[in-house]
Amino acid sequence: MHIPDGFINVPVSGAAVLVSASAIALALKKSRGSMEQEVAPMAGLTAVFIFAVQMLNFPVAAGTSGHLLGGALAAILVGPWVALLAMTVVISLQAFIFADGGLSAIGLNIFNMGVITVLIGWFTFKFILKFLPKKNSSVVAASAIAAFISVPISALGFVVEYAIGGSGIIDLDKVLGAMLSVHVLIGLGEAAISALTIGAVLATRSDLVYGASRLLPKKDLKIKPVDLR
Repeated sequence: MHIPDGFINVPVSGAAVLVSASAIALALKKSRGSMEQEVAPMAGLTAVFIFAVQMLNFPVAAGTSGHLLGGALAAILVGPWVALLAMTVVISLQAFIFADGGLSAIGLNIFNMGVITVLIGWFTFKFILKFLPKKNSSVVAASAIAAFISVPISALGFVVEYAIGGSGIIDLDKVLGAMLSVHVLIGLGEAAISALTIGAVLATRSDLVYGASRLLPKKDLKIKPVDLR
């Protein structure tokens, strides 16, 4: 999913930088009041977790591997605006430190793996929850579906960018088929990892799952004091 330097032309890459920068600026503004005592450290932990898991590839097809994108998971854990900031940090560190994705394509990569996955994942999650009972299992199920859907939609974002400004010689229909077939399978892995992660956090500290903050009963969200004596 990481786009290297020179794969998409300068005008499209530049436009992606402007769009991504605008989204980041909006996220900074929107998240300013939400960085509460519990949200800020949770955002850091989420970024570290996604960064670590993205380094682990799993086989998808012959000669192809995939990894967690994490945008939907981050949005459900800490909210869409904070999640976008966390994803921006992860994708930027990968580009500057590990050369995973080109520097000239950083706007494209943030847009595809950050903006698209976060927003699609979040709105899909909220939509699905409207039709499910208010309980932990509903949050886990909605998380899995949202994570799954966010991955091929992100892949479609790349296909559109390739169609507009791709510098490769591969036919667009082949790019579309390859990206969707592979990323549907990657989406299944994304769904499983997201469901397991959300389920584990809900089982121990449901108050830390932003997506469940207005869904579950208040008694489930109350933080119990710990006696350190």
